Amino acid sequence: MRITITTTSAAAGVILEEAVDEIGDTRRGRGGDELSAELSAALQRCLLGGKSGAAAVSMNNVSGGGIDLSSLSIVEGKVCWDLYIDGLVVSSDGNLLDSLGAAIKVALSNTGIPKVNVAASASSDGQPEVDVSDEEFLQFDTSGVPVVVTLTKVGRHYIVDATSEEESQMSSAISVSINRQGRICGLTKRGSAGLDPSVILDMIYVAKHVSEQLMNKLDSEISAAEACEEES
Repeated sequence: MRITITTTSAAAGVILEEAVDEIGDTRRGRGGDELSAELSAALQRCLLGGKSGAAAVSMNNVSGGGIDLSSLSIVEGKVCWDLYIDGLVVSSDGNLLDSLGAAIKVALSNTGIPKVNVAASASSDGQPEVDVSDEEFLQFDTSGVPVVVTLTKVGRHYIVDATSEEESQMSSAISVSINRQGRICGLTKRGSAGLDPSVILDMIYVAKHVSEQLMNKLDSEISAAEACEEES
């Protein structure tokens, strides 16, 4: 799924693979509870100016990333779905993290979880036999998946959707991950200049307002794409 915001374009793809639940989470109704992120060296340079691993660490600290992990459980504690998300930068002229976040949210909304039948004769101790359907799918719930809004401070002002030229003049920037309920799921800062707490709060307020507009726009585009698929 490809998303273009101004002149920055990013694409994301989702892969589901059946796997043994090695985590064996004993909490009822939960699938695996692990989120990891790997960034290519090129992408790290685009996002962080070569500060290796910082973005991956911040992403790793978000457990589940707004995803209902129970939907990835096939047989509790034994078999689950491994979810892989691949992001691709098609073109970059600033505001890359926001574009990647939007592409991932749209890709997840277009992901179907195959219906699985578990053999009734499977023993409680052994590995169960599962039959994965090629025709029936369950809709992936993306209601809790956040979007990312970045505000870039240039001089005395801060900018939404900054270009790469504007980013080159920035003193600092914050990227805020916000869900449909307006709750902050994550926040990261770039740049060497400090920010007054009152400025950060104001930037978060603006980010929440922008996130509502972005999610409404994404929902509208998703609905339009689904309508076209039904007509074709």
